[in-house]
Amino acid sequence: MSEQPTPGELTSTIHLSALRPEGNFGSSLESLSAQEREVISALPEGSAMLIGLSGPGKGARFLLNIAHTSVGREPSSDIFLDDVTVSRKHAVVEHSIGSAYVVRDLESLNGSYLNGQAVAESALAQGDEVQFGKFKLTFFVKGS
Repeated sequence: MSEQPTPGELTSTIHLSALRPEGNFGSSLESLSAQEREVISALPEGSAMLIGLSGPGKGARFLLNIAHTSVGREPSSDIFLDDVTVSRKHAVVEHSIGSAYVVRDLESLNGSYLNGQAVAESALAQGDEVQFGKFKLTFFVKGS
């Protein structure tokens, strides 16, 4: 039998979904399987890839080979992530010759995260973990 709150008692709800354990971000190539290391080593110099190393996208590989790679639940997205935690037009990964790869959130409902921190826009570095909804993808670039 549950207790009834007394009149005037304040109650609140705490959402713990935003809390994450501190992770070991900055995965190195050594954490990859031999096949994944082979795929990355075959990339042209300066090319990049997002790889799902855990969670629902484990094993997925997404080549970042165009200037604007769209990410979202929309089937026409360059990186199609089919889950309600991902907005239809969630984010974009941008790159131009001679510049860094950049992830930019497109005002998605659940946000985009880089190494566990919400970001609107941020440069990507070797081994960074990018999260869109419940999909966690690790960034690898050839020549880094």
